[in-house]
Amino acid sequence: MLNLDRRLARPGATLRFTVLDGDERPVVLVHGAGVDHTMFAAQATALHEAGHTVVTFDQRGHGVSELDPGTRFTAPAALDDLAALLDHLALEQPALVGHSLGGNVTQALVRRDHGRAGALIVLDSAWNTGPLTRGERVALRLAAPALSLVPGSRLPGMLARASAVTPAAIAATEAVFARMPKRVFLDVWRATVAFVDPDPDYRVPIHLGLIRGGLDRTGNIATAMPEWAKAEGVEEHVIAGSGHLVTLDAPEATNAAVLDVLASVPRG
Repeated sequence: MLNLDRRLARPGATLRFTVLDGDERPVVLVHGAGVDHTMFAAQATALHEAGHTVVTFDQRGHGVSELDPGTRFTAPAALDDLAALLDHLALEQPALVGHSLGGNVTQALVRRDHGRAGALIVLDSAWNTGPLTRGERVALRLAAPALSLVPGSRLPGMLARASAVTPAAIAATEAVFARMPKRVFLDVWRATVAFVDPDPDYRVPIHLGLIRGGLDRTGNIATAMPEWAKAEGVEEHVIAGSGHLVTLDAPEATNAAVLDVLASVPRG
C-alpha cells in the first residue's frame, strides 16, 4: 500500500495522493467505485519500475480521501476533482488509466477537454457514450434502488463476490468495501450511472486502450467493451480468468496489458 502523503483541498473534500517520479510519460491511476488506490498497487509498482511517473490517489469519500460532513458524492465533483489534480501537478500529456467508475470519470474528462491527456486506458468500465438497449436503460435506472434493499452488513461481501473471482482478491475487496458507509456507496453508484450519456457519433480523440477481465459480468461491460473496441478500431485486451477487478485477480497480466498499450502511444 502506497503512502498517500500529499493533500489537495477541494470544495467539500480533501484528496490524498502521491507521486512516484520517473522519466517516462506520466500515468494517473483512477480507481473504481467503493474501492481505493490499493487496487492499483501492482500496476503502480510495475509502471514506476518501467520508468513512468505514477500518480495514484483516492477519490473523494474513498480510502483516506475525506468527504466533508453534509457533502454527497456526485459525478460533477468527481470529474472536477480529477481535473483539479491534473492542474495542480501540471502534468504533460499524461496517460489516464481508469477502472470502472474511474474509467467513467476519465472518459468524461477527455470528452470535455481532450487536450488534458495524451492517452486514455479504460479497464472494465461502461462505455459512456455507447448505445443502450431498452433493457440496459431499465437496469441502470433500477440498480441503485435494488442495492438500497440489501442490508449494509451483507453489501460488502455481495459486491466483492460480484467484482472479483480469486479468493485473495475477494477478501481484499470485501475489506475495502466494508469501510464505506452504505449511503455513500449508493451516492457513488448513482454518480457512476450519471456518466452514461449515449452519443453515437462520438469517438475518443486521443490514443485509446481497452482492457477487460474475461469473467467480468458487471452491467453490460462484457458486451459493450468489445463493441466499443470495434467502433474505435482498437484492440481490446481480454484477461482470461479474471473478473471486474482485473487488477487484483490477474495483476501480472494486467501490468503487461497496460504497458503494452503505453508502448504504442505516439510520442509528442
